[in-house]
Amino acid sequence: MSRQAAAGTATAPSSDDGTAAGPGRLREFWRRSPVKVGALTAAAALVYCLDSLNLLRRFLASTFDLVIFDQGIRGYAHLAAPVSVARGVSDGQGAHFVLLADHWSPVLALLAPLYWIHDSPATLLVAQGVLFALAIPPLWAYTRRQIGSGAAYFVCVAYALSLPVMEAVIFDFHEVAFVPVLTAVMVERFDAGKRWQGVLAAVALLLVKEDMGLLVAGFGGYLLLTRRRWTGLAFVVGGVAATWAATHLLIPAFGGSASFYWAYGQFGSTLGGALLNVLTHPLHALHVFVTPEVKARTMIGLLAMFGFLPLASPMVVAVLPLLAERMLASGYPLWWQAKFQYNAFLVMMLCCAAVDGAARLQRHWPERWNAWLTYPWSRPAWLRRGGAAWKPATLWAAAICAAALVYLPSSPFGSLLKPGFYNTNARMRAAAAAVAHVPAGVEVEASNNIGPALSGRDTVLLLDGTPRWAPWVVGDTLGLDFPFCTPSQQAQEVAYLRAHGYALVYADHGYVVLHRPADARTAQALAHPLPAARLHTDICY
Repeated sequence: MSRQAAAGTATAPSSDDGTAAGPGRLREFWRRSPVKVGALTAAAALVYCLDSLNLLRRFLASTFDLVIFDQGIRGYAHLAAPVSVARGVSDGQGAHFVLLADHWSPVLALLAPLYWIHDSPATLLVAQGVLFALAIPPLWAYTRRQIGSGAAYFVCVAYALSLPVMEAVIFDFHEVAFVPVLTAVMVERFDAGKRWQGVLAAVALLLVKEDMGLLVAGFGGYLLLTRRRWTGLAFVVGGVAATWAATHLLIPAFGGSASFYWAYGQFGSTLGGALLNVLTHPLHALHVFVTPEVKARTMIGLLAMFGFLPLASPMVVAVLPLLAERMLASGYPLWWQAKFQYNAFLVMMLCCAAVDGAARLQRHWPERWNAWLTYPWSRPAWLRRGGAAWKPATLWAAAICAAALVYLPSSPFGSLLKPGFYNTNARMRAAAAAVAHVPAGVEVEASNNIGPALSGRDTVLLLDGTPRWAPWVVGDTLGLDFPFCTPSQQAQEVAYLRAHGYALVYADHGYVVLHRPADARTAQALAHPLPAARLHTDICY
């Protein structure tokens, strides 16, 4: 043995089991797929939580909708009904409004134990970030099986940085956080031949929201097209039946209305009449489906972020029922847009459809075309197909990943790259001071951006232009807050309250705190509230 070898043998560190430790072992550890997938999942969760929590810190979260969910899930945490006083009072339905009367989302009860650890709206933002990130492992497993492990990493990054996910993360918390992971599990388990596990994921989807039966039915359509007839038929029938039952039986059982979100008056006043109209006048329905042009832009954007490859897969039919629900609606123009959380219900199914489309195209890729993909320099093994050529599907995955990364600085997450996003300014300090002037355990009408900072300790109502005569009021006379159309409208509301018995407690940088003792009007406003005049209009969104 040489002197150098002897010295190396004497000094090389070793682990408890006698194997050599050091950079080589770390590299071997990092080569394990579960480690890399876990790191990607953790990184995505960190980004989601960092962005949403910083928005909360900067008073950019909203009473509608973060406080609504916070109040409801706090009810579950106290082993009571999921009541949202903020939503009930603004809608004119009373202080005991149960969230299940609005949307059939019993899955939210699963988050209640988190409130036993940390009772705060921030808990929901962290939970949402983790749930969105947990869709990455099943998506990776499905993509690896279809087009390879290298492509799977690219696709997961493209999903993690997709606009629908980002828009959902920056807009408070919603039940949609459960949809990508359950959709990915459903698709992956069916692809792996574990049908009953996929069925369980589909059943769980039905507990997320009443219209998730449409997504399940759409997936059943895909199963029918791929010759899994009985399973596909069961999904179609079961999904449609579940949506009908949730809308017409379960939601009314908790005090809601089956017609509250009916937005299809141009087709008829009832579901049966509307369906008959669509079937007998298909060209009219198609025209409504794509006009105004914002609808077409939204749908093109959904396809473009995955290189339009969802169109190469029969799985794309799974999103058609949910798209029709949104694009055929006339009563809620917000549903047509790429903003907010709506596209996050579809993003995972479209992502899986794109992967399936890439796999189908690769299987039909002519061998003679491989020469076009030959790269004469470094060729990692996982990029090669048949020697020197790169896999077409992997090139597609790399392209959509690169597009997502290029878009990142100008995306909703672009603020994370700017140092100013983490700073504190005078308006933020004034908002924090206004919150500090409100005692704990009181009823307070708060501006939309202030409510989340109070919700963990006070009974928060939305300052919505209809006086509720709460003992405490926090307004923002300079900011544009839902549902006011202009800052001056909120300033006028504050002036009205001051002229009717409220005393000014604090004012700085547009934020004001008002106080008056509770009286009979306070109790009356909770027991028999007037609906907010502007709440369901579109002019101020």
